[in-house]
Amino acid sequence: MTKILFFVGLCLLLSACQSLTYHEQRQLTELQYKGITIDRPVGEWEKPASPLVAGLLNILPGIGNFYLGNGRAAQSEQNLYGLLNLVTWPISILWGIPEAAIDANTINKRDLLMYYQYDERGKKFYNDIK
Repeated sequence: MTKILFFVGLCLLLSACQSLTYHEQRQLTELQYKGITIDRPVGEWEKPASPLVAGLLNILPGIGNFYLGNGRAAQSEQNLYGLLNLVTWPISILWGIPEAAIDANTINKRDLLMYYQYDERGKKFYNDIK
């Protein structure tokens, strides 16, 4: 029983949500001051991941994380989280659903930043706003 509790505790520690760096948070704040958010983008940017879909898919063992790990703005560490959720299913539903929804939102924010910093179309829209 102790080994099982240790294993579940270890999985909980390893399956934390992704977060933005301080620099990324400052850049998002700058975009917000210009009226650009993930819900109101300027230009042709589209959300690469749906938080609702990712959360609902994680009802199945880790599928929501695999969705985030293999999409347009894929984060490869999501595949590891999906594997951990697969191994600890069905209890992983408790943390897997909110984790996938939060991570999808973070992936969208990070992709929005990349669009306005590195994509030529995004840079054009961003410079036109200045």
